[in-house]
Amino acid sequence: MPTIEDTITTADGACAVTLSTPDGDGPWPGVVMYPDAGGTRQTFRDMAQQLADLGYAVLVPDVYYRDQGWAPFDMATVFTDEGERKRLFGMISKVTPDIMAADAAAFFDYLESRPEVSGTAFGTTGYCMGGRTSLVVAGRVPERVAAAMSFHGGGLASDDPGSPHLLADQITATVYVGAAENDASFTEENGETLDKALTAAGVEHTIEFYSAGHGFAVPDNGPYDAAAATRHWAAMERVFGATLG
Repeated sequence: MPTIEDTITTADGACAVTLSTPDGDGPWPGVVMYPDAGGTRQTFRDMAQQLADLGYAVLVPDVYYRDQGWAPFDMATVFTDEGERKRLFGMISKVTPDIMAADAAAFFDYLESRPEVSGTAFGTTGYCMGGRTSLVVAGRVPERVAAAMSFHGGGLASDDPGSPHLLADQITATVYVGAAENDASFTEENGETLDKALTAAGVEHTIEFYSAGHGFAVPDNGPYDAAAATRHWAAMERVFGATLG
């Protein structure tokens, strides 16, 4: 079924989104897919449709909508081009936990209003910075999140006061983390910290380290790894299938 383009009104403006659904009449459980630092682009429209084909209505938001008319990044060069790297990190810094939570509430309200979508609790999944957002939202808007997934997400258990692991006692969702190997943004020590926090809070969770680099699940990322990407699709099918129905 074709992906539709729409906008969601938030307290800060109009957020462009896409909504992808399977073929058929529905309704289907809703999932918010948070992009990596490169933001929404064709790769994520394709990934949203791939997840939709598993039986979900998948929303991909433009998390940088406050930077109106922002120019897309070239993922092959953004981290080596000093000017583009500075622009990217400047935009990332504006997406704070408070903003993540406020935007998520608007996204969930939108999903709940759509005839294609069933239920009042949803899934979240995300990549890189989107993986962190997925867990932050699970802790900040817990009543709306049934399952939260993160793939090669960074900053999940850091010294930052906004670190998701500090929200563990607020999370009611099932949590799955698919981490990258040799990733300075989420090390095995960080994984242990997150595991202890989630365990102490009684959160059902899985943390797995994939034998692939940061960016393994996103096709236009240099470290994309087909085997690891296949494994991540299987994890989403399993976790969302068990939690969203």
